[in-house]
Amino acid sequence: MANNHPHAEWSGTMFDILRDAGVKLFAHVPDAGNDRLIALADKHNDTRTVLLTTEEEGVAICAGADLVGERAVLCMQSSGVGNCPNYLSLAKGARFPLLLMISMRGDYGEQNPWQYPMGEAVETLLQSFGVLIFKVEGPDDLEKATTAAVNASGNGAQAAAIVLSQKFLGAKGF
Repeated sequence: MANNHPHAEWSGTMFDILRDAGVKLFAHVPDAGNDRLIALADKHNDTRTVLLTTEEEGVAICAGADLVGERAVLCMQSSGVGNCPNYLSLAKGARFPLLLMISMRGDYGEQNPWQYPMGEAVETLLQSFGVLIFKVEGPDDLEKATTAAVNASGNGAQAAAIVLSQKFLGAKGF
Protein backbone atom coordinates (compact mmCIF):
# COMPACT_ATOMS: atom_id res chain seq x y z
CA MET A 1 0.00 0.00 0.00
CA ALA A 2 1.34 3.38 -0.93
CA ASN A 3 1.54 5.91 1.87
CA ASN A 4 -0.04 8.57 -0.35
CA HIS A 5 -3.46 7.04 0.26
CA PRO A 6 -5.77 9.78 1.63
CA HIS A 7 -6.55 7.76 4.77
CA ALA A 8 -3.08 6.24 5.32
CA GLU A 9 -2.00 8.23 8.37
CA TRP A 10 -5.16 8.10 10.46
CA SER A 11 -5.90 4.49 9.48
CA GLY A 12 -2.45 3.42 10.67
CA THR A 13 -2.95 5.23 13.98
CA MET A 14 -6.41 3.72 14.49
CA PHE A 15 -5.21 0.24 13.51
CA ASP A 16 -2.34 0.40 16.02
CA ILE A 17 -4.69 1.48 18.84
CA LEU A 18 -7.19 -1.25 18.00
CA ARG A 19 -4.55 -3.96 17.64
CA ASP A 20 -2.79 -2.90 20.87
CA ALA A 21 -6.16 -3.19 22.64
CA GLY A 22 -6.51 -6.79 21.45
CA VAL A 23 -8.92 -6.27 18.55
CA LYS A 24 -8.23 -9.19 16.24
CA LEU A 25 -11.34 -9.39 14.10
CA PHE A 26 -12.35 -6.62 11.67
CA ALA A 27 -15.86 -7.24 10.32
CA HIS A 28 -16.72 -4.84 7.50
CA VAL A 29 -18.88 -3.80 4.62
CA PRO A 30 -16.52 -2.24 2.05
CA ASP A 31 -16.40 1.55 2.04
CA ALA A 32 -13.84 4.15 1.00
CA GLY A 33 -13.83 5.36 4.63
CA ASN A 34 -12.61 2.02 5.97
CA ASP A 35 -10.68 0.58 3.01
CA ARG A 36 -7.21 1.45 4.30
CA LEU A 37 -7.97 0.23 7.84
CA ILE A 38 -9.23 -3.07 6.43
CA ALA A 39 -6.16 -3.38 4.16
CA LEU A 40 -3.92 -2.99 7.23
CA ALA A 41 -5.89 -5.64 9.12
CA ASP A 42 -5.69 -7.96 6.09
CA LYS A 43 -1.90 -7.66 5.95
CA HIS A 44 -1.21 -8.15 9.66
CA ASN A 45 -0.57 -11.69 10.92
CA ASP A 46 -2.47 -11.21 14.19
CA THR A 47 -5.69 -9.78 12.74
CA ARG A 48 -8.37 -11.11 10.46
CA THR A 49 -10.99 -9.44 8.30
CA VAL A 50 -14.49 -10.71 7.64
CA LEU A 51 -16.31 -9.37 4.59
CA LEU A 52 -20.01 -8.97 5.36
CA THR A 53 -22.99 -9.03 3.02
CA THR A 54 -24.89 -6.71 5.34
CA GLU A 55 -23.98 -4.68 8.41
CA GLU A 56 -26.14 -6.46 10.97
CA GLU A 57 -24.12 -9.64 10.41
CA GLY A 58 -21.21 -7.75 11.92
CA VAL A 59 -23.05 -7.17 15.20
CA ALA A 60 -23.59 -10.92 15.50
CA ILE A 61 -19.95 -11.62 14.63
CA CYS A 62 -18.81 -9.15 17.30
CA ALA A 63 -21.12 -10.86 19.82
CA GLY A 64 -19.63 -14.23 18.93
CA ALA A 65 -16.11 -12.88 19.31
CA ASP A 66 -16.99 -11.58 22.78
CA LEU A 67 -18.47 -14.94 23.77
CA VAL A 68 -15.13 -16.65 23.07
CA GLY A 69 -13.07 -13.96 24.78
CA GLU A 70 -11.91 -12.13 21.65
CA ARG A 71 -12.29 -8.52 20.55
CA ALA A 72 -13.81 -7.38 17.28
CA VAL A 73 -14.77 -4.17 15.53
CA LEU A 74 -17.57 -3.62 13.02
CA CYS A 75 -16.57 -1.12 10.31
CA MET A 76 -19.32 0.39 8.16
CA GLN A 77 -20.63 3.51 6.50
CA SER A 78 -23.35 5.50 8.25
CA SER A 79 -25.97 4.35 5.74
CA GLY A 80 -25.49 0.80 7.07
CA VAL A 81 -26.42 1.76 10.63
CA GLY A 82 -30.06 1.66 9.49
CA ASN A 83 -29.72 -2.09 8.89
CA CYS A 84 -28.72 -2.80 12.50
CA PRO A 85 -31.49 -1.89 15.03
CA ASN A 86 -32.71 -5.44 15.71
CA TYR A 87 -29.14 -6.58 16.26
CA LEU A 88 -28.26 -3.49 18.33
CA SER A 89 -31.11 -4.52 20.64
CA LEU A 90 -29.23 -7.82 21.10
CA ALA A 91 -26.13 -5.92 22.22
CA LYS A 92 -28.18 -3.78 24.60
CA GLY A 93 -30.28 -6.61 25.98
CA ALA A 94 -27.39 -9.04 26.39
CA ARG A 95 -25.08 -6.23 27.62
CA PHE A 96 -22.15 -7.33 25.52
CA PRO A 97 -19.44 -4.87 24.55
CA LEU A 98 -19.66 -3.79 20.94
CA LEU A 99 -17.14 -1.65 19.08
CA LEU A 100 -18.21 0.14 15.90
CA MET A 101 -16.27 2.30 13.45
CA ILE A 102 -18.63 4.38 11.35
CA SER A 103 -17.59 6.53 8.40
CA MET A 104 -20.21 9.22 7.97
CA ARG A 105 -22.18 10.28 4.96
CA GLY A 106 -24.93 12.88 4.97
CA ASP A 107 -23.13 15.54 6.93
CA TYR A 108 -20.41 18.14 6.24
CA GLY A 109 -20.10 18.73 2.49
CA GLU A 110 -22.38 15.90 1.36
CA GLN A 111 -23.46 16.16 -2.29
CA ASN A 112 -25.74 13.12 -2.47
CA PRO A 113 -29.26 13.95 -1.19
CA TRP A 114 -29.98 10.27 -0.56
CA GLN A 115 -27.31 10.17 2.16
CA TYR A 116 -28.84 12.88 4.37
CA PRO A 117 -31.76 10.99 6.01
CA MET A 118 -29.60 8.21 7.48
CA GLY A 119 -26.71 10.58 8.19
CA GLU A 120 -29.05 12.69 10.29
CA ALA A 121 -30.45 9.65 12.12
CA VAL A 122 -27.20 7.87 13.05
CA GLU A 123 -26.53 9.47 16.43
CA THR A 124 -30.16 9.30 17.60
CA LEU A 125 -30.47 5.68 16.53
CA LEU A 126 -27.21 4.64 18.22
CA GLN A 127 -28.04 6.51 21.41
CA SER A 128 -31.49 4.89 21.58
CA PHE A 129 -29.72 1.53 21.82
CA GLY A 130 -27.27 2.72 24.46
CA VAL A 131 -24.28 3.02 22.12
CA LEU A 132 -21.77 5.62 23.34
CA ILE A 133 -20.61 7.94 20.55
CA PHE A 134 -17.05 9.19 20.16
CA LYS A 135 -16.89 11.67 17.26
CA VAL A 136 -13.86 12.47 15.18
CA GLU A 137 -14.25 15.93 13.64
CA GLY A 138 -10.54 16.61 13.08
CA PRO A 139 -7.10 14.96 13.35
CA ASP A 140 -6.71 15.93 17.01
CA ASP A 141 -9.83 13.90 17.91
CA LEU A 142 -8.74 10.57 16.39
CA GLU A 143 -6.50 9.08 19.07
CA LYS A 144 -8.66 10.34 21.96
CA ALA A 145 -11.92 9.11 20.45
CA THR A 146 -10.51 5.74 19.37
CA THR A 147 -8.91 5.12 22.76
CA ALA A 148 -12.07 6.17 24.61
CA ALA A 149 -14.26 3.87 22.48
CA VAL A 150 -11.81 0.97 22.85
CA ASN A 151 -11.75 1.43 26.63
CA ALA A 152 -15.53 1.77 26.91
CA SER A 153 -16.12 -1.36 24.82
CA GLY A 154 -13.36 -3.31 26.56
CA ASN A 155 -13.09 -3.11 30.31
CA GLY A 156 -16.08 -0.76 30.38
CA ALA A 157 -18.25 -3.45 28.75
CA GLN A 158 -20.29 -0.88 26.79
CA ALA A 159 -21.34 -0.54 23.18
CA ALA A 160 -19.29 2.28 21.65
CA ALA A 161 -18.95 3.87 18.22
CA ILE A 162 -16.04 5.78 16.72
CA VAL A 163 -17.84 8.12 14.32
CA LEU A 164 -15.62 9.61 11.62
CA SER A 165 -17.29 12.77 10.30
CA GLN A 166 -17.11 13.88 6.68
CA LYS A 167 -15.32 16.96 7.94
CA PHE A 168 -12.54 14.58 9.01
CA LEU A 169 -12.75 12.11 6.10
CA GLY A 170 -13.53 14.58 3.35
CA ALA A 171 -16.82 14.64 1.50
CA LYS A 172 -17.32 12.35 -1.48
CA GLY A 173 -18.31 13.87 -4.79
CA PHE A 174 -21.14 11.35 -5.36
